[in-house]
Amino acid sequence: MEPEKVLMKGNDAIAEAALRVGCTAYFGYPITPQNELIAYMAKQMLARGRIFIQAESETAAINMVYGASCAGARAMTSSSSPGISLKQEGISYAAGADVPCVIVNVVRGGPGLGSIAPAQSDYFQSTRGGGHGDYRCIVLAPKSVQECADLTSLAFDLADQYRMPVILLADGMIGQMMEGVVLPPERPLENLPKRDWAAGNMTRRTGSDKAAIHITSIHLVPEELEAKTRARFERYGKIRAAETRFEDAGPADADLTLVAYGTSARVCQGAKKLAEKEGIKLGLFRPITLWPFPYGALAKIADRGKPLLSVEMSLGQLVEDVKLSVLESSAKSAAVYLLGHSGGVIPTEEEVLAEAKRILGR
Repeated sequence: MEPEKVLMKGNDAIAEAALRVGCTAYFGYPITPQNELIAYMAKQMLARGRIFIQAESETAAINMVYGASCAGARAMTSSSSPGISLKQEGISYAAGADVPCVIVNVVRGGPGLGSIAPAQSDYFQSTRGGGHGDYRCIVLAPKSVQECADLTSLAFDLADQYRMPVILLADGMIGQMMEGVVLPPERPLENLPKRDWAAGNMTRRTGSDKAAIHITSIHLVPEELEAKTRARFERYGKIRAAETRFEDAGPADADLTLVAYGTSARVCQGAKKLAEKEGIKLGLFRPITLWPFPYGALAKIADRGKPLLSVEMSLGQLVEDVKLSVLESSAKSAAVYLLGHSGGVIPTEEEVLAEAKRILGR
């Protein structure tokens, strides 16, 4: 018997998946287009006897996440672009103290207050750190409501496994659209990963009744801070080797390969089908982990020497990682093009096909 599908918005699927995989503390502040998520958590977290707080600000919310996670909770927050900007200091603190947490960004147009329409212009912010200092966050990018649920579940597991912040980067279209979804099974809270390092477990671990603070991001001796950061980057290297995810929709003999994620990848799927009707072979490469980015896999495609077209709802952010992938290829000669929109404008299938034909001289 196949698992039951339910019709849900992407925002609601993220929230329900978080509940099912053991989110025990949620802190947030309303902002469009992720308001359904915080509303869902407000109702369901309290109904399950878990912690929900609508904080007085986004800055307060991320620091509550930091504190709750330090105490052993599976903690989460969500927001949209301007709100995520306000959370960057707290995310840096969590990364610097090796504290696991999940941050959901349902991206809207920017910069500034921008618009409430879907965008992908927070790519640099998410994949390059966003806050101060040397650190990374794992970044997962769903393209469907099903992946909203699946990658939320994965986000919590990766955060615990590697003790670091994980960002679920979904544009506003993904958050607002409705599709059928098979939700993850309910996990008993007693079966969640044990957090022996958490503040509540310190007395048992150290055998001391005295208060002790071991979870911190401050190291005033420069050499000590460098050593901690280098050790963290060694862990990042293991993540690159083990956790890189992507979808290569082929074909291997494509005339041109489209590179896109989220809503843009869905548009490219449609453009690919339109191209087939005209005898044009378009490939489609979709990074699922935006960090770690699948440079090696895309480099193998670039080795074929055919052009690559980055399709994104920004004016050139994903394309920089596409270019870096070409530099890792053996020939280093594949041409890279950009089809970008900003402010909440979504590319169309016809527009993508027309740009591919222009590049190919068709």
